[in-house]
Amino acid sequence: MRKLYLLAGSLITLHTACAQTSTHMDFEKYTPTSTLVVPEHKLTHARYPFIDVHNHQSNMSPSTLRDLVKDMDKLNMAVMVNLSGDNGKSLQNKLDNIRSTSPKRFIVFANISFGGIGEPGWTEKAVKQLEEDVKYGANGLKIFKNLGLSVKDNTGKRVTVDDPRLDAIWEKCGELKIPVLIHTADPKPFWDPEDEHNERWLEIASHPGRKRGDDDPAPWEVLIEEQHRMFKKHPKTTFIAAHFGWYANNLGKLGQLLDEMPNVVVEFGAVIAELGRQPRMARQFFGKYQDRILFGKDSWVPEEYTTYFRVLETEDEYFPYHKKYHAFWAMYGMGLPDSILKKVYYKNALRIIPNIDRSAFPVD
Repeated sequence: MRKLYLLAGSLITLHTACAQTSTHMDFEKYTPTSTLVVPEHKLTHARYPFIDVHNHQSNMSPSTLRDLVKDMDKLNMAVMVNLSGDNGKSLQNKLDNIRSTSPKRFIVFANISFGGIGEPGWTEKAVKQLEEDVKYGANGLKIFKNLGLSVKDNTGKRVTVDDPRLDAIWEKCGELKIPVLIHTADPKPFWDPEDEHNERWLEIASHPGRKRGDDDPAPWEVLIEEQHRMFKKHPKTTFIAAHFGWYANNLGKLGQLLDEMPNVVVEFGAVIAELGRQPRMARQFFGKYQDRILFGKDSWVPEEYTTYFRVLETEDEYFPYHKKYHAFWAMYGMGLPDSILKKVYYKNALRIIPNIDRSAFPVD
């Protein structure tokens, strides 16, 4: 009898000589039960009420909001920040529904419509729309990854993240004292060769549209450098770098960047798997930069929050992540002290994002 386990590739083949049969199993389905016996703390809600600064809700009808609040209560989520606020009438409709249904539970960020950039008066119109949106109740600005990747001006040229035609927008955010949460590029491995050495191979294989290259539309390093130049050019504006700025796998470098740019903070939406595989390094980072880290999740899948709580709060060992195509490795808890948990869960967001109702949070 012979068994061959090929874990680095997409297939695992089991050969049984006597039966002359074979079974093919793809890597996503291969989920062996660990024989490790260690303490487990499967958390279904956060220790403290928390603010999720990275969420996306396209439908904010009254009935949807009521359902969201029920799920939020189960998680101990006091406030959800919806980054998909849009602008103009669409944003106003969302805010009207919130005010009539759950005014203390949701914060909305506005978005920029980049169509027509380069046309006469475009920048002035964008700034005016932002002012109107903030006046109506938006409390921040969210910039999606299309800026840098796919946004083109009226001549068909790629608009860089640090395009000077956008400077007035970032300056206005500083003037209005609202933060800019910005997502630039994607994980670096999406630009790397799609081979057996790529940690994100399974994600690229299962989601082919995520593969990038140096000409699609530019090298990863170029996109990230554009973002950093923009951060440095506007020191009076607070920027929230989404997904730990894609440096959750290199916390030493991220710390260096935070030291260079005091107007930048980070949130860890969709990168908790990077933190959970380096608990000692991550705990040190959270200790040093405890005033500059916000809680973010990104996709709204309530049952996935348990991984975040467990990595942040417990000292559990070797537990699974919730999406194998994101991380095929195990997680470990950082066991953060309460003083840091409170900052990550709510204190930092209360300081950075205006007009969050404080009544749901401990007074300390």
